[in-house]
Amino acid sequence: MLVGFSQGAMMALHVGTALAADLAGIVAFSGALVPADGFAAPGRPRPPVALIHGDADAVVDPALSRQAADLLVANGFEVTLHISPGVGHGIAPDGLAFATAFLMARLA
Repeated sequence: MLVGFSQGAMMALHVGTALAADLAGIVAFSGALVPADGFAAPGRPRPPVALIHGDADAVVDPALSRQAADLLVANGFEVTLHISPGVGHGIAPDGLAFATAFLMARLA
């Protein structure tokens, strides 16, 4: 499992979507997807992805998580997206609960 916040989320998505190794999933809080070479290459694993973002984030535009979701889905990834209302660049209790449920479902 790869999990990250902000730049860490970008790194988790960048690496996790290009690895040849299986992952249980990727959780990205308040990040964006910058595809790596080998992103979604044929035969590569496509781990499930949870994207969590505050709709009031002034540091990393929440539209970037929506764009990441669209690109990931278009390339065969299972994606869940949670937008936390009224939350800036941080992790709110609702987003943490969403990520926890995602993690527990995949690691149980």
